[in-house]
Amino acid sequence: MGRGHRLDAGRLLGRRLGRRFGWLWAAYGTSALGTWLAFGAFPLIAIRVLHAGPAEVAALSSAGTAVGAAAAVPLGPWVEARRKRPVLVAMDLARCAALLTIPVAFALGLLSFLQLLLVSVVVAAADITFRAGSGAYLKTLVPREDLLTANARFESTAWSTTIIGPPLGGAMIALLGPVATVVADAVSYLLSALGIRATAGHEPLPERRDATRGRAADLLQGWRHILADAALRPLFYNTALFNGLVMATQPLLAVLMLGQLGFAPWQYGLAFAAPSIGGLVGSRLARPLVTRFGQHEVLVAAGALRALWPVGLAFIAPGTGGLLLVVGVELGLIFCCGIFNPIYATYRLERTATDRVARVLSAWAVSTKASTALLTAAWGVLGELLGPRTAIALAGVFLLATPLLLPRRATASQPATDPLAQEQAQAQSAPGRA
Repeated sequence: MGRGHRLDAGRLLGRRLGRRFGWLWAAYGTSALGTWLAFGAFPLIAIRVLHAGPAEVAALSSAGTAVGAAAAVPLGPWVEARRKRPVLVAMDLARCAALLTIPVAFALGLLSFLQLLLVSVVVAAADITFRAGSGAYLKTLVPREDLLTANARFESTAWSTTIIGPPLGGAMIALLGPVATVVADAVSYLLSALGIRATAGHEPLPERRDATRGRAADLLQGWRHILADAALRPLFYNTALFNGLVMATQPLLAVLMLGQLGFAPWQYGLAFAAPSIGGLVGSRLARPLVTRFGQHEVLVAAGALRALWPVGLAFIAPGTGGLLLVVGVELGLIFCCGIFNPIYATYRLERTATDRVARVLSAWAVSTKASTALLTAAWGVLGELLGPRTAIALAGVFLLATPLLLPRRATASQPATDPLAQEQAQAQSAPGRA
């Protein structure tokens, strides 16, 4: 029986998801690589070109994301009522156009801090809108039973580009300057738009079942759906708190390693790039583990295990031993996240009717980014008052409690009212239909 499980998992991992998914996957990989090539480019431009101070750099990071998230709130219902492929292409082109204004202004000697801030807002809003639309589009491209396979491939691609992108981006910055990586990022969005357009195929105009609702209620529909669902609600709180606390420690960890402990920049980069191999391995194990043990069991186990690692960062010491500790902690954390992320993304899609996916994903992304900005600001204050090591330890302790917010019971994952599921079932049962 165990052998049968292994053979079944192998077939599922190797199955083809079709040409249209292949184009979407290629588009995702291209834009993800461009994003990592330009990782840290905006702060570097602000510091080296515009001579910005720490307060301005912090504002560029937090304010741009926060305002972009707020701007994306009304876009969720707008995306829901439209065909998703043109929306995805438009968001890619918007990000490409916004980013290209930076090298143009730089070449003309007109680049300003305000322009960097505005571009970061546009990119953040377009990114949230793209994520919302891509989840809904994915449900139209692959059958329900293949969602985990598709999300696992996206996850493995994300970690692969994390390994490759920053070193290549660093080399580009060293040779050509940070503006060159912004150009590469813009081109990646253009290529992504072409890839999404190549998915082709007919996409029907979505039918709005709640068209009689007022606009204010429409804007809140994503959060209402999340909070009304007994399984999504704890998962929503868990991911918002977990992601926010993990991200809040990153600036403090940079201060601790590069400042107080005297690590070289290349060592700091290595400590976070090398462990990304754990995410690649974890994402490839997600489907076999679910096949063997069940979706809910693996989701809860991986979600709990990932919370155990970050507290170890409070014990970093100078030298090789400290560097190995960071690599080990990050490797364990990222490995668990590599398993958790595609399962949680699939779980969320399965529990959301197709005509509400865009609003739910938009609300989820806005909330996660807002909580990250809030917790990052709060932990910055704690770092000033208590020191970075103590603040990192405190975040690690809080993270140990996040597994309490994971869904406690396995529940039916597919909404009975999902029109796409009904349409697929009818297509499979109808004679002569492919």
